[in-house]
Amino acid sequence: MNKIALFCESKKRQVETEKLALELNLALISSPPYPPYLLVLTEQRLELRRTERHGPGPVFVDFLSDTMNYRLRHGGSGNEAIARAIGLKKTRPAVLDGTAGLGKDAFILASLGCRVLLLERSPVIAALLADGLSRGTEDANIAQIINRMTLINMDCMDFSPISPDQRPDVVYLDPMYPHRSKSSLVKKEMRFLRAIVGNDPDSGDLLAWGLSLATKRVVVKRPKLADHLGPVPSLIIKGKKNRFDIYLIS
Repeated sequence: MNKIALFCESKKRQVETEKLALELNLALISSPPYPPYLLVLTEQRLELRRTERHGPGPVFVDFLSDTMNYRLRHGGSGNEAIARAIGLKKTRPAVLDGTAGLGKDAFILASLGCRVLLLERSPVIAALLADGLSRGTEDANIAQIINRMTLINMDCMDFSPISPDQRPDVVYLDPMYPHRSKSSLVKKEMRFLRAIVGNDPDSGDLLAWGLSLATKRVVVKRPKLADHLGPVPSLIIKGKKNRFDIYLIS
């Protein structure tokens, strides 16, 4: 049995679910036996669920959640670590997020006024993110932020700008790593993402790729005690739970 399948909870969205199953090349099922994970289209959203008994709750993208509102209040300042890491000053750099995941850091960067191109190689994770972005545009409070975010489902290593003047100012990277946070929510999300996406065996190549593309800097988000992806960075900015390794383009 495959690791993941698609399931529809809403009769009104059955046609939409069938289309999504074709796009993601997933089996559409309606009864047991279930695989370990289900991508479920509910009345309100798309979510990823673990099918084991007494398993954790679903993972989905919600830019209106209390968690994201907190990040907006506390991460939406030019003095915050992520803002200083990308070189936010009077102008807003164009950012390419090469490992978009569930889009949380990209959302904060967009809230700071940056245009952000999000690349996510997992079709399943990209579908969750696309659903969250779509629902976000329906809310007047954050629609302007969402409109600064553009998502492409592709491996960042396969991306190249159409012309030299379309190269991003900043390449932002947050490769998969063992998460040390005590937050059960973060642990759950990381666990789900790792199960669907796997590890990043090519994470060591990401830095070289980013350096070949960015015009001003590459920013790599790392756990505080983790090794660098490559050589010692030009600058290091420490956050509360993570650090940002910054490689300036000379």
